[in-house]
Amino acid sequence: MIPGLPDPTPTPPPEPDQRSVAELVFDVSERTSTLIREEIELAKAEVSEKVGKLLRGSAVGVAAGAFAFLALILVMEGIAWLLNEQVFDNSWAGFLVEAAIFLLIAAGAGYFAYRSVQAGAPPVPEQAIEEAKRTKAMLEGEKK
Repeated sequence: MIPGLPDPTPTPPPEPDQRSVAELVFDVSERTSTLIREEIELAKAEVSEKVGKLLRGSAVGVAAGAFAFLALILVMEGIAWLLNEQVFDNSWAGFLVEAAIFLLIAAGAGYFAYRSVQAGAPPVPEQAIEEAKRTKAMLEGEKK
């Protein structure tokens, strides 16, 4: 034992038959509150981890979308001029055809986005909920 430091060996708890009912109830309530606090901390950690991943993925997706949009502008400008040279005599007809195609694509993408958002769920702390269910089942099993 090092002088100045507390004794590292814990004192053993008294035998169960030597403790009073009040001591046993206090011990159970103390352990239950500790367990509940740990479950809440697990849920917080799990949700914050999922939210962090969602934010990182969203930021990268926005950057990719911006660059893709800029490239798409240039590609569509080229296609419109190509249509005007090869198919139409007017300089506006190729742009009008392209605009109609873009509106159809936008409608389809909007519908897909709507369905995806409806199907998604908010981040749920699945591990914490599963652990709480197991704990509840174990405590109910001990009561019987």
